[in-house]
Amino acid sequence: MDYLKSVVPSQLIAERGANLVVINPGSGNVRVGLAHQQKPLNVPHCIARYMREWDQGSEITVQDQILNYQLSPAQHLEREKAYDIIASVLKIPFLDEETVNNSYPRKMGRVDGLNMSSRNDSAFTWANVTEKISGTSDNSNAGNTSESLVEQLANKDDKGVSLDQPESVDDKEPNHEQYKFRDVIFGEEALRISPSEPYYLRHPIRRGHFNISQHYTMHQVLEDLSAIWDWILKENLHIPCEDRIMFSVVLVVPETFDNREIKEMLSIVLKDLRFGSAVVHQESLAAAFGNGLSTACVVNLGAQVTSIMCIEDGVTLPMTGMTLPYGGEDISRCLLWVQQHHQTWPTGCTDPLVKPIDMLVINNIKESYCQIREGEFDALALVHSYEDGMQVTAHKTRLSSLNVPPMGLFFPQVLAPDAYPPPPRTWFHDYEDMLEDTWHMEFPRRPDVSDGFYANVNGGLNMWESYPVFPSRLKREDNLGLAEAITSSILSTGRIDLKRKLFCSIQLIGGVVLTSGLVPAVEERVLHAIPSNEAIETVEVLQPRTDPSFVAWKGGAILGILDFGRDAWIHREDWIRSGIHVGSGRKYKDSFFLQAQAMCYINN
Repeated sequence: MDYLKSVVPSQLIAERGANLVVINPGSGNVRVGLAHQQKPLNVPHCIARYMREWDQGSEITVQDQILNYQLSPAQHLEREKAYDIIASVLKIPFLDEETVNNSYPRKMGRVDGLNMSSRNDSAFTWANVTEKISGTSDNSNAGNTSESLVEQLANKDDKGVSLDQPESVDDKEPNHEQYKFRDVIFGEEALRISPSEPYYLRHPIRRGHFNISQHYTMHQVLEDLSAIWDWILKENLHIPCEDRIMFSVVLVVPETFDNREIKEMLSIVLKDLRFGSAVVHQESLAAAFGNGLSTACVVNLGAQVTSIMCIEDGVTLPMTGMTLPYGGEDISRCLLWVQQHHQTWPTGCTDPLVKPIDMLVINNIKESYCQIREGEFDALALVHSYEDGMQVTAHKTRLSSLNVPPMGLFFPQVLAPDAYPPPPRTWFHDYEDMLEDTWHMEFPRRPDVSDGFYANVNGGLNMWESYPVFPSRLKREDNLGLAEAITSSILSTGRIDLKRKLFCSIQLIGGVVLTSGLVPAVEERVLHAIPSNEAIETVEVLQPRTDPSFVAWKGGAILGILDFGRDAWIHREDWIRSGIHVGSGRKYKDSFFLQAQAMCYINN
């Protein structure tokens, strides 16, 4: 600790950050990078796998999105009522009210205005799903077109065998290029695959949990997570498998993950990816640490889940934890619904549940135009539509009510209900709770387990076989708005001095935070949500010191570099040999407790 007080921070980062990988997995994206880097790679957390001939013909190409999503009449009515409530707050016409009868002035955004992102001017392209067969001119897929794939499919017999493929190498013409389907495609490129192509698109994490269902097994989820992270490490960070034993990993996990999910991710990092050691830190505390805070109410607005956790003096307060089942993607879907209702969206079939490329388009429109402001707000936009077998079409259209979708954070009824099935909760009935100091507990010896499974200390069982079932840490609130959830979380702390401090120390993180007008809206609506009998007069959202999209990743990098808790690190050989044993003196330990010296160091 004396060294930490005397060393220059830049020197410490250079010394320890080069061999430290920070992984922050989320439902929509995974952020990965070396700790000494300024910002991480932000990669869509998905993978597309080629369907073999025995799978082709299946209608499920987006494997984890299996519901035929239809709103019931009651849900439609509830959504329309929520729209009208938002319209009243924003002083804009109601859902079915004619705009010409409205006395409020229209505000038109320019196509070349500041709210227009550069990405929005250019269209996405369908992903190229073919590559040259090994032995031809090269193995790259540059220059291939989707037409080559169509020709390949047309030249296949009923068994999926290419009719024009030579029977032997000797029959192949010199320099003749042969193509085949790529086995796996990752990240944004996987989202740009046409639904007519023979690929399964998989998202291993949905709504803050492993995306396990009858169509997507636990084994497949873990295999896909390992493949995605391995691809990022090899292709983007250029860390080959044989060198990873010299690297350590900081795993920054959202509070929504269950204990078994954390254990499985640790196994991926230490066993499959072959890192030398790893430590797990909690996302909310890492985010506070990344902004140099010791006390805050951290509100994480993610792609599919919003979570809230209060922190006091570097210690998270578990009873304040709360999760809301909506995020940025729900705002995007609401944007599409609003435009389709007003008939401002270009004609054609836009279905983000079937064509993920449509979700990319809608997300870009949302990020470029949506904001929270009073008065009617429309904008001109260039929208691209993607139809199978047709060229990408650009439409210059006038989008309306662009301030309604982000208000769904405060009125979640206007957001579509969950379009994805929840995982089977029985899968999480595991026997460990890695968040409690339980190594001193005594457990009975099971007669069906050999002595090799037991630790030498206290006669305890293997940790993963002996722990009782504990409930989830975060309370799930399906219909609670963001302002009410923040208020409820802070008020649950009980102490008036702490409540006042937390209401003035609200920290918003996640990509949704970049929405213009969100911060003042949160401050205003939280203030109005506080009961009148509470002596609270001020609400303040703190300005972030870094990009809110990856502040939790940055905090994890700092925690790993400071390395204040040596006992929290888990080494590969220990994990592979026998896991973590009761009584071993080593266990997983998340960031509930943060030493004051480290917090003072970062604040200075």
